Amino acid sequence: MPRLKDVEPSLDLPPGYTLVALREFGDAFAHGCDIAAEAGAGTLAWVRRYDLVEFAVVLEPDEPLITARRAFFAGMNAVGDAIAAHCPPEREVSFGWPDAIWFDGGLLGGARLGWPKDCDENDVPAWLVFGVILRAADMAYIGEVQAAAGVSLLGEGFEMIDTEAIIESFSRHLMTAFDRWKERGFDPIARDYLERLPRRTQTERRALDRNGDLLIRPATRGAPPDRSSLVDALAEAAWYDPRERGPKFG
Repeated sequence: MPRLKDVEPSLDLPPGYTLVALREFGDAFAHGCDIAAEAGAGTLAWVRRYDLVEFAVVLEPDEPLITARRAFFAGMNAVGDAIAAHCPPEREVSFGWPDAIWFDGGLLGGARLGWPKDCDENDVPAWLVFGVILRAADMAYIGEVQAAAGVSLLGEGFEMIDTEAIIESFSRHLMTAFDRWKERGFDPIARDYLERLPRRTQTERRALDRNGDLLIRPATRGAPPDRSSLVDALAEAAWYDPRERGPKFG
């Protein structure tokens, strides 16, 4: 299970974090991966942009990469809980397997996970980086039909102050998630994640495998489960537009 180190808080982040603020054109995820080995656990890179909420946090696992990647789900839960804590009433935060973040039926953003490229599956990685991008404001240059496939925080009734508060709330929810993992095992993390992942059918039985793959068990006894690879899906990052360096529209 990843850990956070004890350091003096920066801004409104709790103990365990060190803030690294980047300029508007910075890349929080790439920067987090670049500095992770030296900066250490709890370093949170934040890009100060008005149109996106963009940040990445460095984690230090204490288990092999093949299972340590499950920290991704703790991060997703923390983002979902942070958004839910600040959103207008009766709105729903949901996930698209494994990394897309939806709000009230529209794509809001997503998350990524990085690790050392030379780390073997059975070795403990020196670091993980969990990165998040959420659309904070609508883009003026995006056409009406194209924009309908995505949503923004401000467009959905959030206040401007909420965009920074979501990062602060995320940092606290992430620590809570890791505490639960340590005390009760991974099952509560998996359950919370799967509750926000829409079902294809009402009767399907779902689980997260030891390596983080999604397993959907068929109704027929003895038949193998339908397996969706976490690693393959993270590599695809279907929600992410690399040209715009943000969530896709359409």
